[in-house]
Amino acid sequence: MKIPFNKPYLTGKELVYIENAVTKGKISGNGYYTNLCHRFFESKYGFQKCLLTTSCTDALEMAAILINIKEGDEVIMPSYTFVSTANAFVLRGAKIIFADSRKDHPGIDEEAIEALITPKTKAIVPVHYAGVACDMDKIMDLAKQYNLFVIEDAAQAIDSFYTGKDGVQRPLGSIGHLAAFSFHETKNIISGEGGMLVINDSQFTERAEIIWEKGTNRSAFFRGEIDKYGWVDIGSSFLPSDIIAAFLWAQLENLKDIQKVRISHWEHYNRELQRWAIENEIQLPTIPSYATNNGHMFYLVCKNTEQRTAIIEKLKSKGILSVFHYISLHSSLFYKDSYDGKPLTESDRYSDCVLRLPMFYELNVNNVVNNIKK
Repeated sequence: MKIPFNKPYLTGKELVYIENAVTKGKISGNGYYTNLCHRFFESKYGFQKCLLTTSCTDALEMAAILINIKEGDEVIMPSYTFVSTANAFVLRGAKIIFADSRKDHPGIDEEAIEALITPKTKAIVPVHYAGVACDMDKIMDLAKQYNLFVIEDAAQAIDSFYTGKDGVQRPLGSIGHLAAFSFHETKNIISGEGGMLVINDSQFTERAEIIWEKGTNRSAFFRGEIDKYGWVDIGSSFLPSDIIAAFLWAQLENLKDIQKVRISHWEHYNRELQRWAIENEIQLPTIPSYATNNGHMFYLVCKNTEQRTAIIEKLKSKGILSVFHYISLHSSLFYKDSYDGKPLTESDRYSDCVLRLPMFYELNVNNVVNNIKK
């Protein structure tokens, strides 16, 4: 493939820091580089507490444990999302209540949420699709009104922001009670696999660290706060090796440059494809006035599946890999028999029509654009 859909970008320091981590003699979790990464995120974005995890999936599973999801609880989320968003809560016994997407954007339709709230609702999980903010004021107002938790699925949303009605710009992941990020190799900042739980509500801080460390108070022991540690809660081995954190640290040092390049690629696509999209009845990405663009993804919303398939095949014949995205979870093989059957028109439209174009640091955008126009 001449132009892949994704190509992991290496800054040049990853192996240097991995070797240094090995030399330090502690490559298990919660080591030197793990703590460097934690401090970076807490300082740069004002997150109250950060815990690196082996994946965004793990971060979401920790969040489900922290808010005490149990059998019969209901959790509202968009159907147009990755399976991990739902799996984390299904594993604890929750019933997933799927919301439709917006007409102008694949993110959750904020206006549809309130009608889905019942006495069994425990949480809302907004997904910042393509790194573009949901309207968090609306969601947080509902959460306050109905005494619900908000867990931001910020898997794609590193270095992206939301401006509230008070005029204050806040990083995504800092607004809900909890948030989950991904550092999978397809994301802006990567560590192969990897993720992070962000805790913005202090009631969860101490317990999060215990769940992270297999249900033990081991972290407090190593800080000298207790004289021995033991099993005090449920948990799992959610923390990554310091080798993964060392890789991530090399990426974080270059965050500004990586973001500058990716946003430039996104803007190039958007500028050059405007006329072509109109001529072919294709919808380009929308960035609401309250949101920023972090250059995570450039997607097209085709007029139908046939058009999408034709574009994919034409680009493939030129050595360019473009791909579709999620199949709405309400229609999935696993969940369709449990779904109540209410139509989610926009979610289904995005499932049928979204096409993602190549996006990575070293991409030759002109090559892709020229072939699309042909």
